[in-house]
Amino acid sequence: MRPPFEKREPLELAFGVHAVAELLESGKEINKLLIARERRDDEVKALMLQAREAGVPVQEVPKEKLNTYTRKNHQGVIAFVSPVTYYRLEDVVADCYEHGETPMLVLLDRITDVRNLGAIARSAVCAGAHGLVLPQLNSAQVTGDAIKTSAGALANLPVARVQTIAHAIDYLLESGFTVIAASEHASENYYQLDMTGPLAIVMGSEEDGLSPATLRKASHLARIPITGSVGSLNVSVASGILLFEAVRQRLAAGIADFS
Repeated sequence: MRPPFEKREPLELAFGVHAVAELLESGKEINKLLIARERRDDEVKALMLQAREAGVPVQEVPKEKLNTYTRKNHQGVIAFVSPVTYYRLEDVVADCYEHGETPMLVLLDRITDVRNLGAIARSAVCAGAHGLVLPQLNSAQVTGDAIKTSAGALANLPVARVQTIAHAIDYLLESGFTVIAASEHASENYYQLDMTGPLAIVMGSEEDGLSPATLRKASHLARIPITGSVGSLNVSVASGILLFEAVRQRLAAGIADFS
């Protein structure tokens, strides 16, 4: 079992140009960086470049939005410090193989609700998944609320942050993974698919579904047959169904051991 992530306070704000620059230089993980649109000077442009080189998502927003987080002199710059360390996807995959395990990953495509993120992480840990993959933009990030919802699972599950889910799928396909994306419009039921090999399960948002790139690139689209007057399941419930179908198949194949 891999060691848990480094733990920090649930949510920490850093603000001010110099404080955030020092934070970036320290190598601490940052969920995102907010920059006031009104700031166009060279100092802030250099900070934005530094953040992007470090793989930190940068959003330009009205100054009023920054004021909702703090009334102190933020100088138009606020950074949200992550309570966990983000890993490289390549390292998560390599670690699985080094331990002689058949990898199972969960990729979240445009899921922005931290409560769904936490609930999915909890199911992923219970199912023995090896990692969770999040895109830099248009995604919930690991916050104190997400960790609380996950019942602590996010402190013990490797979380990889990638440029886009499409890039992650490309890499995983090249690495021999089967990529199964959940879609209510799929023609195959989830239990008809082989989940015993290296596996990536992609879940989309309840509002927007899967991105067009995911729909094009996935090895299979899988549907969960449902009945009744409600048209879809909560994404965290749907994630659990697919994850534990993978567990069932792997136990039957002698790959997983839950004893």
